Amino acid sequence: MLKHIVCFGDSNTHGFRSVNQRRYNEDIRWTQLLAKSLGNEYLVIEEGLNGRTTSFEDPVSEGKCGVNYILPCLQSHAPVNLLIIMLGTNDTKERFGSSAACIGMGLKRLIAKAQSVEGCWFKDTPNILVITPKSIDKRYETRQVLQTMGRGCAEKSQMLAGEYEKIARLMNCHYLDANEIVSETDEIDYIHLTEKGHQELAAALSKLIPKLI
Repeated sequence: MLKHIVCFGDSNTHGFRSVNQRRYNEDIRWTQLLAKSLGNEYLVIEEGLNGRTTSFEDPVSEGKCGVNYILPCLQSHAPVNLLIIMLGTNDTKERFGSSAACIGMGLKRLIAKAQSVEGCWFKDTPNILVITPKSIDKRYETRQVLQTMGRGCAEKSQMLAGEYEKIARLMNCHYLDANEIVSETDEIDYIHLTEKGHQELAAALSKLIPKLI
């Protein structure tokens, strides 16, 4: 049986391309590059959703709360050998009024929910990799995206790594900081990954994942 890897994230997992507001194709998205690199013993499952949060209900866009979707997600892709969670960027939006520490608490809640889903894990053993997303560049405030993101997002996103690493350790999860791997975000909104960023993330994960499963 193939080893199932569920990639649970937001627009940077979906493959959002800022320049045309569409999606990168399969030759560019990090999930698809990862699948190609890992080979035919693995099934890499894309579960990226634009605007997804760890645990916050978005008052202007429904269906974005990760906690509410993680149960059916895991059950539908069982048996899951590894769950990759890369969320938090959208949680920094001004309309949620949340600090980095509270975003970390949202991540903890999401992990706990995932670990509690029965019958979905390979050999009933939860196996989760937490990735701190690439930080938002302060220059996003010079772009149109400021109107929907609000202010203070860059500062909060830069504090997530410290919070996420503690949560990952506490919840017995693997941990990776994308800021140590991904060199850039695009210049359209300074939030989304470039083609190079997708390549860098896929390359790092292709070396790490065989050690985790």
